[in-house]
Amino acid sequence: MEFEGRVALVTGGGKGIGAAVAVRLAEAGADVAVTCRGSADDVVARVEALGRRVHVVRADSGDAAAVAAAVDEVVEVLGRLDVLVNNAGDFTVGPVEELGVEDFDRTFDVNVRAMFVAVRAALPHLGDGGRVVSIGSNVADRAVFPGLSLYSASKAALEGMTRALARELGPRGITVNLVHPGPTDTDLNPADGPNSAVINGFTALGRYAEPAEVAAAVAFLASDEARYVTGARLHVDGGFTV
Repeated sequence: MEFEGRVALVTGGGKGIGAAVAVRLAEAGADVAVTCRGSADDVVARVEALGRRVHVVRADSGDAAAVAAAVDEVVEVLGRLDVLVNNAGDFTVGPVEELGVEDFDRTFDVNVRAMFVAVRAALPHLGDGGRVVSIGSNVADRAVFPGLSLYSASKAALEGMTRALARELGPRGITVNLVHPGPTDTDLNPADGPNSAVINGFTALGRYAEPAEVAAAVAFLASDEARYVTGARLHVDGGFTV
């Protein structure tokens, strides 16, 4: 099992892509922790059914102190930290004239600052072979609908931070990579939603991704097979950006 003996933390891991990532890493042998604001009962049940340890931290990724404390708690409870997956995200959209500074702050606090804080807190625990994988979005490259100014900008910011951290942490044997999902079947953006036909039309494959397909890409980047991949961005978007 690729991740036997390793511990992974997935922020925003109570549902959607984050939950799929947590379960995928557990399937590969990892003990996992997730942060969430709501319920993570389904994730806990699925991970425990695999015979792996699981820990849930109630934390809002918009609260920098809570993010740092979550990392420390995971290490205290599970004993180590090998993989950090920055998945928690805020999806605030709307016409720019209707968005306020508080919307900007919340979006960047959750989508960008939380990654910075989590990585900084994780560094004392990530050794050689440590992995950082963040979840971006294909709209960082192609904002095809109006109202995406804050969300697109925040996900584009992750690209710069990923590249810079990859350069900085490479000498420590830590890789830092970014996954850009496209339309993915989640509660927030269901594959049978009112805009799904239009969204499908933008993809080369003509369908939404399943969360497990995004999770598979994260698992690869977190694995030993990707030990020479860092500073990369991997699109899992069905050809949305081609």
